[in-house]
Amino acid sequence: MIKKIKIITDSENQRLDKFLKKSFSSLTQSFIEKNLRKKNILVNNKASKSKYLINKDDIIIIKNFSTEIYSDNKIKKINKKIDNYLIKDFKKSILHENDNFLVIDKWSGISTQGGTNISISIDTIIKNISFNYNLVHRLDRDTSGLLLIAKNLKYTKIFGKLFKFQKIKKTYLALCDGKPKLKESYVDLTIKDKDKNNSVHTKTYYKLISYNQKTSLIQFEPKTGKKHQLRIVAKNLGCPIVGDNKYNLNKSNKQENLKLNAHKLEFNIENFTFNYKSKLPKDFTDFIKNKQMSFF
Repeated sequence: MIKKIKIITDSENQRLDKFLKKSFSSLTQSFIEKNLRKKNILVNNKASKSKYLINKDDIIIIKNFSTEIYSDNKIKKINKKIDNYLIKDFKKSILHENDNFLVIDKWSGISTQGGTNISISIDTIIKNISFNYNLVHRLDRDTSGLLLIAKNLKYTKIFGKLFKFQKIKKTYLALCDGKPKLKESYVDLTIKDKDKNNSVHTKTYYKLISYNQKTSLIQFEPKTGKKHQLRIVAKNLGCPIVGDNKYNLNKSNKQENLKLNAHKLEFNIENFTFNYKSKLPKDFTDFIKNKQMSFF
């Protein structure tokens, strides 16, 4: 059975995956990604990505639609059991909260969003608080630092536009094995996406902050947002991030947590500037001290 959904004004500027989850809350992120790759889900008869921001009058076509698979199961999803310690960790992580959004200082080791073999994520926790809460960007499971959460559809759209037009300044700190050739530079890098069988052009600014005992403290400012972008850039600079078991072949720091922190966020909404700064995790600051590195 084929189902067609025409986008109206109230739904525009949402990510495609977010719209599908709101429309059919039984869907998982992995299911959506898989069916986008298989072209079972199209936008205007064309293949699309989960991050696509839908527009008014777009036509979403679901080629394998059935009421059993694409069901609405919101109550079950909201009431998913979450351990008290995770709720406490989440509450402790809140840096700022107002009527429209939250800023949390995500801890390393929890996924931002659900997927294969992931039972609890930040997304699970916020949906347990309110089904209106939405993630507006992501961090890797082992990356710590600042994460934005919109509390309503209006601010989901606002943040979506800010990220789309690169109006949110993101600054990361990373501890890396080795030292880049240049103290600071821009890196233009094309990254292959094996899952989606395509390539994405990325742009990243970096600056060496400190170097000692074969370890660099590097500030990264990604101008684009690609999965694992900074981890891949660091590897290509010849100084992969400490604790990165995927891109760092150095065995000496294999037992360390990933030393990547989403350290600062800056954006402007309605002529008001918001600035936030993460508190570096203890394992991060301990590593700096052990290496006797200077830090601003």
